[in-house]
Order: sequence, then structure tokens, then C-alpha cells
Amino acid sequence: MPPPPDRFPLGAAVTVAELERDPHPCLARLRAAEPVSYLPALGGWLVTRHDLAIRAMRDAERFTVDDPRFSTALVVGPSMLSLDGVAHARHRGPFVAPFRLAEVRERLAAGVARAADELAEQVAAALAQGPVELRRGFAGPLAVRAMAAALGFDTATVPAVLAWYDAIVAGVSGVSADRPVPASAHAAYAALGDALRQAIATGADTVLAAAASAAGGLAEDEVVANAAVLLFGGIETTEGMIANLLLHLLEAPHALAAVRAEPALAAAALEESLRLEPAAAVVDRYATADVELGGAAIDRGALVTISLAGANRDPAVFTEPDRFDLGRGDARRHVAFAHGPHVCLGMHLARIEARAGVRALLRRVPGLRLDEERPAAVRGLVFRKPAELVVRVG
Repeated sequence: MPPPPDRFPLGAAVTVAELERDPHPCLARLRAAEPVSYLPALGGWLVTRHDLAIRAMRDAERFTVDDPRFSTALVVGPSMLSLDGVAHARHRGPFVAPFRLAEVRERLAAGVARAADELAEQVAAALAQGPVELRRGFAGPLAVRAMAAALGFDTATVPAVLAWYDAIVAGVSGVSADRPVPASAHAAYAALGDALRQAIATGADTVLAAAASAAGGLAEDEVVANAAVLLFGGIETTEGMIANLLLHLLEAPHALAAVRAEPALAAAALEESLRLEPAAAVVDRYATADVELGGAAIDRGALVTISLAGANRDPAVFTEPDRFDLGRGDARRHVAFAHGPHVCLGMHLARIEARAGVRALLRRVPGLRLDEERPAAVRGLVFRKPAELVVRVG
């Protein structure tokens, strides 16, 4: 049973609209007074403190993803994202080695750099004619091309893949806002599944084919579901993190000038951007037993949402947490890629993409700036990024 509203008054006052628009002020209030608070708007608990967020993400025995209400599983079915324990290891295992840092550097980094440079050149040419939108015009295509190379998936055009993920993301976000999964999300996943099955059927030496053919490995439907969630992170959240990074830099002229002068600083800029505005703002867990966390008594079966955005601005960990600070030495203490057994499998590739993308754009477009007539702002309940990021030169 949910606690009475007067037990967690700050949480009771939070609205979905507030969390979608600009959650950081209310997350700060919750973190200070109700670090584990019950939010009727979400139908569950919200964890906002850094140490408590890490504790919950590391404890898969008491805080599990393996629940029929898990939002992504309602769209794509069981996968490494929605299973724990032995089943989680079985689903995640075939994909671990291809996404290790050394393997990603050797197999994918050069191709990502080429793709970033090609796309940046296209942006530069288009900017000669007027303003250009970068989220869907640069970040999204770069993310799709990188994941196509990573999985050996090239059976659909970039626009088709991005359109499928728009529909899938809308479905997952709707579940978090207590809305039913729309038919469009199921249709998009079906189309994606067909394309993935075609890629597996080629028999080529790809990550997908290897996962489907390994002895004691995954069934084809399981490969498809896991590939879908890898693409989900590798496209949706990577597009968001690249767009958020570009927006943070373009809003901070001194930081932008520093990265232009020393491209290696793109790495520090990325970590600070991930801390300040993670593309995936929350992750969901479910209590497997009656449990205490941060002074809150959580009933078995209750939804426990972990606010990565809230943890990343915890002043007990980060000095002046609301400021974009290119010189922040501890920015990598952020939890933007989650923590514990469900830490993001594709984080190394995502970092390589974002750094390559920023360096290529700044190299190709010296006078890049925001279009003041179409201001950008990060929005979203679960996945946070600007709806559009329009830039010009001069």
C-alpha cells in the first residue's frame, strides 16, 4: 500500500509535467528532505541521493528489473535489460566481449571517426545554405551507423531505424507515465524485429549471427530482443547524449573555446555533460521483499525508480552541482550509465561516438553557434534531450 501523502509531502506534490520539463529543482528538494520519497505521480518510490542510488542498483537481489511491469519488456519482451541472475547472465553473455573497450577501439573506433567526419562535412555544407538541426540531422545518424557496424546490422536505412525508435521510445516513456503501450510501438518493434531476423539469416560473421549460433546460446527471438535493447541504448540514449553535449558546449562559450583549442578536452566535456543531464534520466527496479532504503519502508513489489539525474547533482558528491564545469575532476563519478549488473554494455562505444562527433563538428564548422530564433531545451521524463538542436554559423 502507498504511504499516506503527509508522510512524503514533497513527493506527493510532484507532477509528471514537472519531471518532464525541468526536474532538477524538485529533485534537489527531494534529495535534501526526502531522498527516498513516494511519488503518486509515478505510482512508486523515487531515489535521488547518489549513495542510495548506487546501493539500489548494485543490489539485484532486493531491487530487481525482473517484473512484468518493467516498461521496456512490455514493448520488446524479456531481454538482458529486464532479467536478473542466471537468466540475465545468459542473455547478456553473448554480447559482452564485442563491447569491451579494447574490442570497440580495435573494431569500431576508426569507422566511427570516419562516419562523424562525413556527417560533419554534410552539416558544414548544409550550413552554407542556412540553419541546420543537429539532433536528428547529426547525432541520430551517427548513432545508427555506429550500431549498424557494431552488430552487423545494415538491412534498414537510417531514417527507418530512427522512426522505429521514436515509436518505441514513446511507448516506453508512456508506460513510465502510467499510459498503455500504443499499437505504434508494437508495430515499430515488429518491423525492427523483421530487419534483425534478416540480418541473422545472412549467416555472415556478425555479433547477431554469433549470438544466435553459439552452443547453448539464445533463440532467435531472444537475440532479436537483446539486439533491440542494445540498439535502444545505442541509438536513443546515444543520440541524446551527443545532442546534450553539443547543447552544453554551445551554451558555454568559454568551454566551447577551450575544446576548440584543445580537442582532447572533449572527453572532459562529455563526462560533465553526462553528469549534468544524463540522456536516460531514470531506471526502474521493483522491491523483491519488504526493505528499508534511506529511511523509507518499501513494500515488497513496489516500484522503485532511481533518478540518475538526481544522483548526478548530489552536492554531497559534486561541488556546485548545477554548473557545467569543464575542469571538474570527479565528473566520472556520475551514474549516467547506471551501476551494478545492469551497467550500460555500450558505454565505451557511446563515449567514442560522442567524442568523435564533437571533434569532427568543431573542426569542420569553426563558427558553429545556436540559432537564437529556435532555442533548444532538454526535455523528457525518462529520456532527456532537446526536441531539436538548431545551429547556424557566424
